[in-house]
Amino acid sequence: MVSAVFHSPLNTVEPGAAARPAATGAAAATTADAPTATAPAPVAPRPARDWRGFWMAVLPPVLGLATLIAIWAVATMNSTTFPTPAQTFDAAVKLFADPFYSNGPNDQGIGWNILNSLQRVGLGFGMAALVGIPLGFIIGRFEFVSRMVSPLISLLKPVSPLAWLPIGLLVFKSANPAAIWTIFICSIWPMVVNTAVGVQRVPQDYLNVARVLNLSEWKVITKILLPSVLPYMLTGVRLSVGTAWLVIVAAEMLTGGVGIGFWVWDEWNNLNVQHIIIAIFVIGIVGLALEQALMALAKRFSFDD
Repeated sequence: MVSAVFHSPLNTVEPGAAARPAATGAAAATTADAPTATAPAPVAPRPARDWRGFWMAVLPPVLGLATLIAIWAVATMNSTTFPTPAQTFDAAVKLFADPFYSNGPNDQGIGWNILNSLQRVGLGFGMAALVGIPLGFIIGRFEFVSRMVSPLISLLKPVSPLAWLPIGLLVFKSANPAAIWTIFICSIWPMVVNTAVGVQRVPQDYLNVARVLNLSEWKVITKILLPSVLPYMLTGVRLSVGTAWLVIVAAEMLTGGVGIGFWVWDEWNNLNVQHIIIAIFVIGIVGLALEQALMALAKRFSFDD
């Protein structure tokens, strides 16, 4: 007689597999409540360095300067009057070894001359900003004033800076304030014109809203006009400081004293052409530094972002 044994499928164990007891009670609850391990957050890849942009920013100016020096070296290879780049460099090393020496009022280092010129530029340019920027707001804001002042600006703006110097000498009876006056009168026009243009280009809708809200004139200037006019105003400031630095060299050549312009003229009287070339580079570097500083300031206060 053959007996058959029937097994429940729940108790069936696959061949070759070890039997595992079922978790029951608290053990099962503990297994169910155990926290699952989470994968770590992916780390953002570091941005690749833009080497092409770096070299495009650095290489062209370096090549341009190297080309200028190469042309200069070739042109002065056989010259006995004009110094070569190597001779000028040697003279610059000696000159900047002690830039702040002082052997009297007419014999001072190039450092003192640059600082004196920057002081005159700062005074003349500062006074021009204090007068020119508010005047530009007034001209741009009020049409009657604009029609009254615009012909005068058009008449006086093209006048050469050196034409104003005798007027300053006549009025102030001294060379230093005359040079500051020349800087003031020549650097004021870009600030006046650019500020006035900026005010005139403010959308009329903004002013209509201000009129409906019954805003005071001070609120209109500080809350509406100033943010819109600021890019134009800073452009005028940047142009003005370039004009001021340009004018001071010519003014100091005629007035004398301590300054980079007088220093250039004094070196010419001594027939020291190497120092004149060095002064040209110094004037250009200082002017470039002033312009770059104001461009950075304009970018800092820009409302475009």
